[in-house]
Amino acid sequence: MTNYEPYPPPVPAQPARPRTLLVRSRSDKMVAGVCGGFADFTGFDVNLIRILLVAATVLGAGSPIIVYLAAWILMPEGD
Repeated sequence: MTNYEPYPPPVPAQPARPRTLLVRSRSDKMVAGVCGGFADFTGFDVNLIRILLVAATVLGAGSPIIVYLAAWILMPEGD
């Protein structure tokens, strides 16, 4: 008979980050907190979202501004 060590128990997977509601950020805002809210919701960096919004506005002839304004009106402000 050989002396062996049993396999260690499996490590449980990290629980998924709980999804927050899509709300405007109060702490991370420049204008209305819409980009900060999207960043909290998706887990992306807020500066990346802001850069993408500006680039889409410059390249997309202003339609992202309408989406931003609609999100400003429709998204509730966070705590």
